Amino acid sequence: MGVLILTCKIRTAGRFEPQGVRLTPLTHRPAIAAAFFGNFVVGCGVLVVPGMLDLMARDLGVSVPAAGSLLSLAALTMCVGAPVLAALTWRVDRRLLLVASLLLLAAGHLACALAPDFVSLMVLRPVAVLGAAVFTPQVAATLTMMVPAEQRSTAVTSAFIGWSLASVLGMPMGNLLADAVSWRASFATVAGLGVLAAWAVWRVIPAGVQTVPLSLQSWGQVLGNARLRWILLATMAWCSGTFVVMGYITAALREGVQATPAAQAALMGLMGACGLLGNIALSRAVARLGADRGARIALGFVIWGLALWVLGLSWLQTTWAVTGAMVVWGLGGFAFTSSQQARLAQTAPALASASIALNSSSLYAGQAVGAAVGAWLVVASGYGALGPVALVVMGGAIACSALADRALPPREV
Repeated sequence: MGVLILTCKIRTAGRFEPQGVRLTPLTHRPAIAAAFFGNFVVGCGVLVVPGMLDLMARDLGVSVPAAGSLLSLAALTMCVGAPVLAALTWRVDRRLLLVASLLLLAAGHLACALAPDFVSLMVLRPVAVLGAAVFTPQVAATLTMMVPAEQRSTAVTSAFIGWSLASVLGMPMGNLLADAVSWRASFATVAGLGVLAAWAVWRVIPAGVQTVPLSLQSWGQVLGNARLRWILLATMAWCSGTFVVMGYITAALREGVQATPAAQAALMGLMGACGLLGNIALSRAVARLGADRGARIALGFVIWGLALWVLGLSWLQTTWAVTGAMVVWGLGGFAFTSSQQARLAQTAPALASASIALNSSSLYAGQAVGAAVGAWLVVASGYGALGPVALVVMGGAIACSALADRALPPREV
């Protein structure tokens, strides 16, 4: 593993400045790789349900909008769980915390695979995603503590590429396994991956990494700063607009262009691959472009992609038009989320554990809102209404992001 440089917490101006465990350049890559794989597994766990929602609904004897309540319940759990668990676990060694979160994810998804009915699944699904509420924000905060300041943005965005890879494989995997075997096989696969990711994190993340104490003052400093607040609101608006469509994308593709499960999986895989490419490109360019400019570019791709989705699904109603829309949309989707985490880490490194936890809450709150709005639209107006509403909501994300660009960063925290 190379040489570990151990440093300690230093009390300054009435606060603890986090120093944690810093790694030499030789050990950066294994730590980032473990975070990458953990995020991949977490992303698969979160995205597996949207990828097989209509198949689950049919097998369990419920409607697609009713099955969509699984999305909202899970998202609300993660929304509340991310900051609450961050506040309750700040004293816990980061390696232990990250491993425990992945094992909880694995156990929860195994329980979902064994759920006897839809009611049981509604109880078990929120428990299964509690590990995701912990892992993604805390692994980003952990990397922030471990790497030099000039490498924080690259480390955080590189680790989050795992989520992009999950978008390539997670939704299509859920769709294909549910169609060929059972939706239970999809949950069981995530459980197995969770155990493997926990082992990887245990092997490469060193013991002794600690974060800054998360007091009420920490949360107040995040929410009291205009720049951080607008960044968080932009995340929530982006995710709301995304999940208005994404929560019901398999059913929308089936209704709009008569896509078979195999075609749905191929389209979702293509969109995810574009998301992966966009995120890799951002990770390589973020130090040069800056996280703010990266966020603007990513949102531009998302807006154009959604506009093309509306044109392709509701007007042209052809698979090729929808394919083009998903390519453009995918290029910006996960790149925006990565840039948001980098913006938070750069703006206030000492508050990264709190701000990135709140960013995860914003993501999951957006999922809950988007899934609920999407379910209502499907019942009221059909799948064709999802795209136009998502486009309007995404305009709010652009406005919030622009206001964050104009706001001054916080003073020294």
